[in-house]
Amino acid sequence: MVLQRSQIADGSATAKALDYSFRRWGALMRFLDDRQLPIDNNWMENQLRPVAVGRSNWLFAGSLRAGRRAAAIMSLIQSARLSGHDPYAYLKNVLSRLPTHKNSLIAQLLPHYWEPAQAPPLPL
Repeated sequence: MVLQRSQIADGSATAKALDYSFRRWGALMRFLDDRQLPIDNNWMENQLRPVAVGRSNWLFAGSLRAGRRAAAIMSLIQSARLSGHDPYAYLKNVLSRLPTHKNSLIAQLLPHYWEPAQAPPLPL
């Protein structure tokens, strides 16, 4: 690749492609060393696309503080989906547990650690 790159004019599409590969050489080598790693992140990008596409629509959340809260909730919802949970059930369960949950154990409530069986009964 280095030899080919030295023979190609700067600015050409091929030169740009080779330069792109050189900049990501470390990641490519990691993939070759561990075949369990995916060669690309297309699946994850597709999962996050609805958030990225809607970002401009969410600029008008009312305030910076409200925007940050909306971003946190959207991140939790998408993380719950990616972890195989129903986002409504996840949020309902976690919000019911928060008042009595120890701060030091708050990570247990993240979607990738969450266990729905631990939910206390909701008051009627």
